[in-house]
Amino acid sequence: MSTLEVKGLVGGYDAADNIVKGVSMQVTGGELSTIIGPNGAGKSTVLKLLAGLLRPTAGQVQLADRQMAGLAPRAMVAAGMVFVPQERNIFGELTVEENLIMGSFLQLRESRSRMREVMERLPLLQQRRAAVARTLSGGQRQLLAIGQALMARPKVLLLDEPTAGLSPQVAQDIFALVRQIRDSGVAVLMVEQNALDALQVSDRAYVLVDGSNHVEGPARTLAADPEIRALFLGGRAATTV
Repeated sequence: MSTLEVKGLVGGYDAADNIVKGVSMQVTGGELSTIIGPNGAGKSTVLKLLAGLLRPTAGQVQLADRQMAGLAPRAMVAAGMVFVPQERNIFGELTVEENLIMGSFLQLRESRSRMREVMERLPLLQQRRAAVARTLSGGQRQLLAIGQALMARPKVLLLDEPTAGLSPQVAQDIFALVRQIRDSGVAVLMVEQNALDALQVSDRAYVLVDGSNHVEGPARTLAADPEIRALFLGGRAATTV
């Protein structure tokens, strides 16, 4: 199983203003790790730096035995690092099937076999394969975005707020899918604003404050920590699932 290891990652949207100020973390295949923290902590920026959408100014990103920091997004996908952004993550004017094909753009010859695999995992996409993506519900669009990412057969799946704007039940369905992906051996690194639910479904968590590591550990341990509950969970005790 591939392991993503990040050491001292620094970067942002402007070289003079690094939002991320030295983040370190490790995610192993078959593990779901979640990044939580207050608004402006740099959570989504970390994912964009890892995906190659932003160029780090310092730090190391290693996937298996390969150094990845600074590679272009296309090279990241080819190496197995696949990012699902929070917004604009599908092609609204294309059909579901066409969106999935776009997910295998680096190896189009394998798109049909990969599509069968994805549709077996996500039967709703099979049912709606001819539908134009912009006609899908919010939850269906998120399923399509994740399905498109799976077409690239990721070793590491980066998810930015996958349940944002979804109803509680649909959000739980998305979390269940993410855990299935984890169980298949993929390393999953997820950013979630809903800290309580995220900690309940994750194996490990990283709390960022002001662009740096604040605390990390097993997700359930952090969910039970009084400081974490007070800062990020509104003082509520976490419940197990």
